[in-house]
Amino acid sequence: MGANSLLKAKPVVQTHDFGQQQRDSLHLSFNSGFAGSLLTSAKPMVNEKKRIVIAGGGFGGLFTALNLAGAGDVTLISDEDHFLFAPMLYEYLSGEVEEWHIAPQYKELLDQDINLVQDGVAGIDLEGRSVTFESSRGPLSYDVLVLAVGGVTNFAGVVGAAQFSLPFRKIAHADALRQRMVEALDAVPPDLPPQDVRSALTFAVVGAGASGAELSTKMADLLRDAFERRALRGEPRILLLEMGDKVVPGMGEEIRAFVESALQKSRVELHTLTRVLRVTENSVTVEHNGAQTEIKTAGVVWTGGVLMNPLIQDLKADKTERGLLRVRPTLQLVGHDNVFALGDIAYFPDATPTLAGTAQLALQQARLAARNLKSLLAGDPLHTKHFEELGEAVSLGTERAAVLAGGKAFGGPLARQARFAMYTSRLPTWHHRLRVGASWFFEGTTPRR
Repeated sequence: MGANSLLKAKPVVQTHDFGQQQRDSLHLSFNSGFAGSLLTSAKPMVNEKKRIVIAGGGFGGLFTALNLAGAGDVTLISDEDHFLFAPMLYEYLSGEVEEWHIAPQYKELLDQDINLVQDGVAGIDLEGRSVTFESSRGPLSYDVLVLAVGGVTNFAGVVGAAQFSLPFRKIAHADALRQRMVEALDAVPPDLPPQDVRSALTFAVVGAGASGAELSTKMADLLRDAFERRALRGEPRILLLEMGDKVVPGMGEEIRAFVESALQKSRVELHTLTRVLRVTENSVTVEHNGAQTEIKTAGVVWTGGVLMNPLIQDLKADKTERGLLRVRPTLQLVGHDNVFALGDIAYFPDATPTLAGTAQLALQQARLAARNLKSLLAGDPLHTKHFEELGEAVSLGTERAAVLAGGKAFGGPLARQARFAMYTSRLPTWHHRLRVGASWFFEGTTPRR
C-alpha cells in the first residue's frame, strides 16, 4: 500500500498560524509548483495509537518530539545519546559553557512516553512505510514520519580535506580541535624565535560564514591568552579563508560591520576570493588571483558549507535541482501526506532568506510540524506559517559578540550577555533552561584557559 493510500485527502480553506505578531496579511510565495490557496485535510486516523517516527535528533527532530508528547506512539531516532545546541559549540570550545549546558542527554529531556532509538538510519521505504538502521536492528514501521536528519559537512571535493581537516559540528569535533591547539602550544619551546612560533602556530579556518567568523575569533583569543601565560615570543596566526568576496555573506551590513571589527581586534587574517585547493596533514594550499600558495599549518578547520545528507540523496521523492525535498506549505512531503520534512533537507520558500540552513528555522518549523501532525491525526485542517528572522546573535571571541534584534545591531560585551540570555530561552525544556540559566547567572561564563 502506498503512503498516500493511508489518507483520503480533501481540500479545505487554508488557515494560517500568525504567531505572536498577529499579522494582518500573509503573502505566500511558493514557486515549487503547488498552490498556496488550498491545503489538505484528512479523515482522522482512528483506533490504536499511531506510530510516529522522527528521524534526526537535532533542533527539528527534538523539538518536534517535545511538542508531540502524548500524541501517539512517538519514537525519536538519533545516532547520538545527546542533543546539541550547536550555536553555542564555539563557547564550549572556549570553555565559556560546559558540555551539559549545550549537550544534555536525551533521557533528561524526553518524556517517558517518547521512545529513543540510538542508531543511524540506513534507509527509508516511503511506500512500505518503514525505516531501516545501520546496525543489525530490525526495521521500524511508521504511520507518520518526520524527516529532520540535517546535512553533513561539505568538503567540496577538495583534495585531502575530508582526511586531514577538522570538521566542527559535534562535541567530539570541538574536543579534538582544542586538543590540537594544546598539542601545538606544547610543541613550541619558550625560546623559539617569533617567526618560527608564528609558523608553528598557524591555523586555517575554511569558510567565512557565521561559523567561520565565530570559530576563528574564539581560536585567536584562546591562543593569544595562552601565549601570554606561557611567555611565548611572537603571536599565533589564524587564517580565515573565504571563496566569496565578503565575510558572513548571509547576514546584513549592520551586523557584518561588527564581525569585521571583531576579526581585526582578534587579529584574524581574512582572505576573501581565496579558494582552497589542497589540505595535507600539516599544510593548506590556496589560490588567490591565479597564484597558488602552500601554507604550513598546525591544523585546518572546515566550516565551508553543508552537503545534502546521503539518506536524502537516496530517497525516492520529489526534489529540487539542488536535491532538497519539496514540501507543501504544511511541511508535508509532496506526494506523501504522512511524511513531514524540515530543516536543511527541505525546500520551504516562504521564509526569510537569511534563515536558510539555520537552527532557528528548524526550531520554528518543528512547532509547525508538530501542530500539523496532530491535526493530521485528528482530521483537522492543517496550517501554514511564514517564518521570519527572530534575531541574529554571533559570538566574536571570548569577550565580544554581535546581536541583531528588532532591526538594530549592537556589539561588544553587552551583546555577549544578550546572546547568553537569548539562547537560554531557546534551550530545550523549561527545567533545562532553568538549570543552565542559574549556572550562567551564579557561576559565570569565564573562558577556560
